[in-house]
Amino acid sequence: MMLKSLRGLMLAVMAVLSSAISLIAAYPPNEIRIERHKAVRMRDGVVLYADVYMPATPGRYPTIVTRTPYGSQRDGVHQTMIKFAQHGYAVVVQDVRGRYESDGKWEPFRDEAKDGYDTIEWAASQPFSNGKVATQGGSYLGHNQWQAASLNPPHLVAAFPSLASTNIYANWITMGGAFRLSFNYGWGVVRMPNRIMLPQYWHTEAFTPEELKYANILMHLPLQDGDLQSAGAIVPHYRDWIKHESYDDYWKGISDEERFDKIKVPTYVSGGWFDIFVMGTINGYVGMKNKGATPEARNGARMIIGPWGHGPSQKFGDVDFTPAAYVDQFETELSFYDYHLKGVKNAIGTDKPVRLFYMGVNQWRAETDWPIPGTQFKELYLGGDNANSVRGKGTLSFEKPSKTNTDTYRYDPQSPVPTTGGNNCCGTPTPSGPRDQRPLEQREDVLVYTSNFLDKAVTIAGPVKMKLHAATDGRDTDWMVKLVDLYPDGFAMPVSEGIIRAKFREGLDKVKLLTPNQVYEYEIEMTGTANVFQPGHRIRVDITSSNFPQFDRNPNTGEPLGTSTKTRVAQQTIHHGGTKLSHIVLPVVTDLSQH
Repeated sequence: MMLKSLRGLMLAVMAVLSSAISLIAAYPPNEIRIERHKAVRMRDGVVLYADVYMPATPGRYPTIVTRTPYGSQRDGVHQTMIKFAQHGYAVVVQDVRGRYESDGKWEPFRDEAKDGYDTIEWAASQPFSNGKVATQGGSYLGHNQWQAASLNPPHLVAAFPSLASTNIYANWITMGGAFRLSFNYGWGVVRMPNRIMLPQYWHTEAFTPEELKYANILMHLPLQDGDLQSAGAIVPHYRDWIKHESYDDYWKGISDEERFDKIKVPTYVSGGWFDIFVMGTINGYVGMKNKGATPEARNGARMIIGPWGHGPSQKFGDVDFTPAAYVDQFETELSFYDYHLKGVKNAIGTDKPVRLFYMGVNQWRAETDWPIPGTQFKELYLGGDNANSVRGKGTLSFEKPSKTNTDTYRYDPQSPVPTTGGNNCCGTPTPSGPRDQRPLEQREDVLVYTSNFLDKAVTIAGPVKMKLHAATDGRDTDWMVKLVDLYPDGFAMPVSEGIIRAKFREGLDKVKLLTPNQVYEYEIEMTGTANVFQPGHRIRVDITSSNFPQFDRNPNTGEPLGTSTKTRVAQQTIHHGGTKLSHIVLPVVTDLSQH
């Protein structure tokens, strides 16, 4: 009896100790302090202001810098910065130039490189810093990291740009040259025109007058004075974006993709398959892996992508990806900073560099690179007859169709296909993520091509592209493509999308109008993905000419962006089979069960 009692007592003591150890791990013993409104003078004399979170014990600590246009006091900032300080870091949180407490003029994207450099070097020189600095933050804050890193601040050790664009023109302002109206208007005009972030209430609430509702404002033409339809004020950066409709020097000057070969430090990119910036996430990893300026930068490149939108989640759109989908962003970042700033030996140094979530089976898999070595790029060909809507007879097959055929539809910019799911966020309210495509597939101006039922799984992971043979009867138009996983119950889940503005078919820096009714071959870059099309499922491709308001309506006139006051109806023709083999290219990889 006594032995049983002692054993029970020992078990109880061990349980208490285990609980105490867990609490200590969860809540590190570092007390912290916060110093507010620290002045940081830039090279041109402009003063930016920052808050600093640090352990209360005086000392020199590895330092993290995050620079934000959303306010250093924004909800969600404090808890993360406090946790970093509790883990032994000094953290500098700064309002960028012209925003909130910082002086200067707000011009999105234009000053972040040199201001980031100056802030990193200021932080390294402070009494709280040991001279080792890393950067942190997502979305615009991630862009800030890329910009600063390209100038090589001497004390920068590592960067973690999550959910970030790497080419403001190609994977923020546009996609395939098509203007991201929802984002650019909701973010650029309504929320971010001046010093503080503004709400969208006057465009979205039940009390909103009809003339101020987004449904009406976003239909306004010409786009170039659409800013006046919101608060009646000119927004210079919005007008600049429209004026510079191609990838010219205005955009190249702030493109990170032009300068990966200048960056010397390891980077870790994090993104979501349905995030608006997923192509920036992928391009950031690939760019640094292949072009980084040092072996440390190339070998230190890391990437994680989940089934998320603009940040980790379990459920997104119409799909619950199970608890396995959610990843704690803080823990991922902390592991990276511990490895590079503190020399902690952890999984960052031993794990494979790429971690992908495979939709369809809801599993993570570690990979050695992107694209995955051994990927087979397989063509899936359009075929069949009369593909208009889900009621048509459009087909998809890995076998080349010998019969030449065409499908036609009428694209009317006054009745565009509404945005339903896909890669969107942060602008005017639109449903994003894996949303059921069946409502759209009822439309006659959506061509639907569907494979036979699969008798074995098709696993894809990597870049997706569409080779499309098409003609229109005007000088310009858009081609919008979605890759869809069709479930046995009919649920049509989009897993990749892409669009091209026809006049940019020869390059985003080249405007070349069409010859009406001439057939062109278009190569449409689509969002990268990882998905398992399960047995009993079917693979589907949807093609149309609009996705509004995620993208502006191409008026089919050929006029420069933002200048058209009228639209015209376009007659669209898709060619497939024979010598015009329209097809989607799938990155097929080894089935997970064989990995």
